[in-house]
Amino acid sequence: MQKMPTPSRRYFLVGTAGIIAAPIVLKASRAAAKSDSITMVNYGGSYQDATVKAILDPFTKETGIKVEVVPYSGLDKVKAMQLTGNVEIDIYMSTGAEAAGGSKRGFWDKLDPSLFDLKDLKIQPATDYATTEIYSRGIAWDPKKFGPGKHPTTFAEFFDLQKFPGRRTVRARGQDTLEMALLADGVAPKDIYPLDLNRAFKALDRIKSQIVWAATTPQDTSLLQVGEADFSIANVNRVKSTTEPGGGVPLAYSFEQNLNGGQTLQVLKGARNKENAMKLIAYCLRPEVQANFFNLVGTTPVSKKASAMLSPEVSKWQPDLDNPKSVYINNTYWAENYEAVTRRFQEWRLT
Repeated sequence: MQKMPTPSRRYFLVGTAGIIAAPIVLKASRAAAKSDSITMVNYGGSYQDATVKAILDPFTKETGIKVEVVPYSGLDKVKAMQLTGNVEIDIYMSTGAEAAGGSKRGFWDKLDPSLFDLKDLKIQPATDYATTEIYSRGIAWDPKKFGPGKHPTTFAEFFDLQKFPGRRTVRARGQDTLEMALLADGVAPKDIYPLDLNRAFKALDRIKSQIVWAATTPQDTSLLQVGEADFSIANVNRVKSTTEPGGGVPLAYSFEQNLNGGQTLQVLKGARNKENAMKLIAYCLRPEVQANFFNLVGTTPVSKKASAMLSPEVSKWQPDLDNPKSVYINNTYWAENYEAVTRRFQEWRLT
């Protein structure tokens, strides 16, 4: 990926040090919070660099509103902030499934639909969260190590340790992972929901000994690049960035079968900069902003107009959302089952 400008001191990259330091940084920054600022969550790495370059810096230039980026925290952090009345984050970034789970728990403020060009959006905003992009997760590998026929391209093959031996990187979360396990076990995409948890965990048991758990999105690819794993379930945009200057070891990605879902933004109830936060979410959905951003990160815009503005290079990394082998994550299921399923998944993973 082309080299991005070095972020200013107000931006914090996700990493071990960043996560440890986050509570201290937040406390200090929020104590001095003004009406010309916003604090938002981001995932770090090249994705955050692109967010700063294509969205946040132009937004600040246009509005004068400064944006501070902090590491992804999880819903437990959100719950703790709201219970204590010390809401240190204005905008929370998450998958649609996590957003729906937070919505059910009453974490988000209502959105004003008049802020958006609804006719231009492929996915309409929910009452309290807006889908800003569509992500795609699939199988990644190092093509120099594994040539044609030597790597899995579908989830069933990813679970086939005999045909494709090696360590697998899988995200340490139930969402996506459980859907993938059921697809690997032969469940038809149309029958994935409601999740058959017993069947999913039984399928995961087959590869558990070979799983290298990824705690963050950047690790989906970095664990492959450093040789800690042979195959990974990774985001297509993360794989794309490895093929560009400065991306490290170039990786390959399979479009044969994918897990697709929405990436969302939402404003926390009790946010100290609610009005500014709403402005930023609306800004993120402008067609020209979406086009600039997705030409950098390679995921799929929600704006119909933006899709037509993508470069040929980015267009070739776009998944087929109508692929009958793929699954789009069901937000309603996760809204109703997020806590229970996540708890069961983590208990299984740690035993």
